[in-house]
Amino acid sequence: MTLDHLKILLVEDDELFRLGLQVRLQQETKIAVLAEANDGETAIDLAKQQPFDLVLLDIGLPGLGGLETCRQLKLNHPNLPILVLTSRNERSLISRLVTAGAQGYCLKGVAAETLILAMRSVIAGASWWDAAATAEIHNIFQNQSSEITPENLSGSKVDTLTRREKEILLLMSEQKTNQEIADLLYISSGTVRVHIHTILHKLEVSDRKQAIAIHNNHL
Repeated sequence: MTLDHLKILLVEDDELFRLGLQVRLQQETKIAVLAEANDGETAIDLAKQQPFDLVLLDIGLPGLGGLETCRQLKLNHPNLPILVLTSRNERSLISRLVTAGAQGYCLKGVAAETLILAMRSVIAGASWWDAAATAEIHNIFQNQSSEITPENLSGSKVDTLTRREKEILLLMSEQKTNQEIADLLYISSGTVRVHIHTILHKLEVSDRKQAIAIHNNHL
């Protein structure tokens, strides 16, 4: 997959917002909204029928709801990037989005150029969290005190990581610094830090040493 001719699944129940977003995205010659859904159940069915490069997911969906839709999409398609659209950014939502498998979120009303940049970044394997979300993710890890035991050294936790997150975890296990990882993957050190935050959260550990132990146990 390249960053050309990107195939998007747009999941949004507000018809006017969905139409406006589709019109704007159609102005991007290398982005195609291949399918639309106004609820989670339809989105899950569509994702089974054809491959997509990204799901642009409204969190306030009727029925199944955005969070559960995100969880099920990631369960069925672990490497499918999901960027959440929301009008909320309270701290409790951020941790729930990370747990559900989202790669980031954009607030509704954000500039179109910013949304498109976020979409391309997430498709490329990065996460997209604003400063407030990044601070909250860091706070979550700082407050975690779970100990590693044989019971929680589960391969299933590693399997929840995206391909890029697994790459970064491997480099962490090789004792690479954030800057060395950034140089090797051609991304910024800030993006590496956000990836590591997400990795620690998904593995339910509080530091790099514990994450590396899980990685080594999974080999």
